[in-house]
Amino acid sequence: MKYTDDQIADIGEEIIKELKTIFDPEIPVDIYELGLIYDVQISEEGEVLVIMTLTSPNCPVAESLPMEVEEKVGSVEGVKSAKIDLTFEPTWTKEMMSEEAKFELGML
Repeated sequence: MKYTDDQIADIGEEIIKELKTIFDPEIPVDIYELGLIYDVQISEEGEVLVIMTLTSPNCPVAESLPMEVEEKVGSVEGVKSAKIDLTFEPTWTKEMMSEEAKFELGML
C-alpha cells in the first residue's frame, strides 16, 4: 500500500508527537525540542528513517536512546519500519534548540 502526501504528513505529525515523549536524561527537555532530530524521512510505503544526533558522542544514553527512538517511531500507526541513522555531522550545539527549549532552560 502506498500512502498519499496527506497520509505521510499525518504520520509525520504522529512521529513528532512520539519524539516529544523522549527526554535527554541530562537535560529536562525532549529530544525534538533539543534539536537532536535532524530529519525524518517517510517513504510512500511507510518506511521511516530518522537522522539524529546526541548532545555528545560520550552521551550516557548513546546506545539506549537511538533504540528508544526506533521503538517509539516504529509504534506509530502507519509506520511499516523505522531505522535510525546516528550522525555527529553537523555537531550538535545549543543553538539547535528550539525557542521553547531555550526558554525552559532559562537561556532566553
